[in-house]
Amino acid sequence: MSAASTPRTIVGFVGLGQMGKPMALNLAHDDTDLLVTSKVRDAYPELHAAGARTIDGVAGLAGADIVFLSLPGTAAVLEVLFSDGGLASHLRPGSIVVDTSTIEHGATMDIHARLRAAGIEFLDAPVSGMQSRAEAGTLTVMCGGAARTFEAVKPWLERLGNNILYMGEAGSGQLAKLVNQLLFDIHCAALAEILPMSRRMGLDPEKVASVINSGTGRSYASEFFLPRILGRHFSDGYPLNAAYKDLVSAAELGARHCIPMPVLAAATATYQMSLLAGHGTSDKGAMTRFFEDMLAVQFSAAAPYTEKQHG
Repeated sequence: MSAASTPRTIVGFVGLGQMGKPMALNLAHDDTDLLVTSKVRDAYPELHAAGARTIDGVAGLAGADIVFLSLPGTAAVLEVLFSDGGLASHLRPGSIVVDTSTIEHGATMDIHARLRAAGIEFLDAPVSGMQSRAEAGTLTVMCGGAARTFEAVKPWLERLGNNILYMGEAGSGQLAKLVNQLLFDIHCAALAEILPMSRRMGLDPEKVASVINSGTGRSYASEFFLPRILGRHFSDGYPLNAAYKDLVSAAELGARHCIPMPVLAAATATYQMSLLAGHGTSDKGAMTRFFEDMLAVQFSAAAPYTEKQHG
């Protein structure tokens, strides 16, 4: 069979939010018929320009070989898949669902079992990296499911990221993502607690930030959030009220498997206090504001934050 007559793969994509839109754009290739649908349709013109077809709902994905999901959480994934007229009722046996969302481990296992009963393959494939990495196609993708399913989907995953990891059986991708997220969450909570303390003790915030980001206290969290905290800019990262679901998932796992995680429990209390103080719609850097208010200080720079300065 010549290359010209090779059948094109039909790929569906559900959810065109902050991460979903650039991921879908990176799947738009000459060898792929890309079908996209989303509740928020702002990205439709850009997807059209890239050669994708937009559809009104998941019923239009009935003939897809692979369907990617990029949705805001467990409830949204379950609704798309299993609500009345949901995706699972339309897909043919042998098709593959790839969930790039970050959802609960227990729900992932249930989804795997329900789709398998319908003859549909499933890969949990949450991603790590912010919007800029999604746009560049340099995400880390952690995959759980059957090895053969992973190998079948890998060529498309390689269009989304440059670090594609097969972690093991179903649920392993979500567990790996959770491990990464929890460490990041702890780093953010530590910054929130320690930065205002340094200001209360009379240290210069900009010099403290320089010490941290050039020393052993450096982390991705400090590199990303310190310039923004100094400039009182709290809207670039994932909102606290959405990020809190990772901590709930970890608490459930710890309780179910009797795994003590005292440092994580302390970090969780910082998130809870910040949420109760009304910072839920701000990013994780805003947790600093809770401790600033408690200590009557502000960890800020003389000059205001600008994106041009700090990228």
